[in-house]
Amino acid sequence: MKKILAFALTAAVSAGAFAQEFPAKPITIVVPFAAGGPTDLVARQLAEAMRKPLGGVNIVVENAAGAGGTIGATKVARAAPDGYTVLVWHIGMAATTSLYRKQAFQPLEDFEFLGMINDVPMTLLGAPKLPANTYRDFENYIRANGGKLNLAHAGLGSASHLCGLMWQSAMKLDKSMTTIAYRGTGPAMNDLIGGQVDVMCDQTTNTTSQIEAGRVKAFAVTTAKPLSNHRLLKDYPSLQEMGLKNFNLTIWHGMYAPKGTPAAVTKKLNDALVVALKDPEFIKRQEQLGAMVVTDNRMTPAGHRNFVAAEVTKLKGVIDAAGQFAD
Repeated sequence: MKKILAFALTAAVSAGAFAQEFPAKPITIVVPFAAGGPTDLVARQLAEAMRKPLGGVNIVVENAAGAGGTIGATKVARAAPDGYTVLVWHIGMAATTSLYRKQAFQPLEDFEFLGMINDVPMTLLGAPKLPANTYRDFENYIRANGGKLNLAHAGLGSASHLCGLMWQSAMKLDKSMTTIAYRGTGPAMNDLIGGQVDVMCDQTTNTTSQIEAGRVKAFAVTTAKPLSNHRLLKDYPSLQEMGLKNFNLTIWHGMYAPKGTPAAVTKKLNDALVVALKDPEFIKRQEQLGAMVVTDNRMTPAGHRNFVAAEVTKLKGVIDAAGQFAD
């Protein structure tokens, strides 16, 4: 009994010492998508903002793209639970259990939730060639020609894929558009600009500059209300106010650590995250991307987990109804 107590005491002291030293080496943020994409931009800006509250430690962003984000997520789920490997992922974290019916991890069981980062509105876009300039004209054109048109997205499980599914479901089209999957947002956007595809729904982090340059036509935003404070998108209607009842979609990002990461370490990571989310420079840079930094209880691990659990349920209904699975 004495040996067991001594061992337990030693383990507790060692864990406490480890947590006290953390971070003693560089931290890696795994982004499960290619460099240069919306999630990558969010992660790199966050890494910079978290560096100071973590004592100036170097924070490296590593891109592990593929399989709709599940390759990178699996890598983090299997990493040592020491706080030195964390994940930044978007709404795909909640969609993956429905899209991939067989996978190597379970989002709600295999990660420690560290806190939400932001909400990113989506914009509904059309190719420059489309003969519509308002949302109502666009909707009428889609209803008359849906079966002849193409809807682009950045791959199964991507933000643009999920938005497209939800929008088509809400529209209740007689004839669905043909969906075309790309290997990333960049090539999908390039073909929209070139007119090879007709419609796309994607994050403001990726669409704002294209709208501003006049390379694509924007018709609506996916938030419940118009983005009245957004410098560029403030004059576009929300899909909900245009008649798609209860349509409200933002592409959120959160941070995760492997299951079993010591509580003291996850607290340090969450504390640093909260400081970063209140950093005026970080907020400014996120707003320039069209993102809204989280300010509510989703910054907490418990609030973050509860939110994702609700999103898992919501997205399962949409994905099951569409019958579009990745396996």
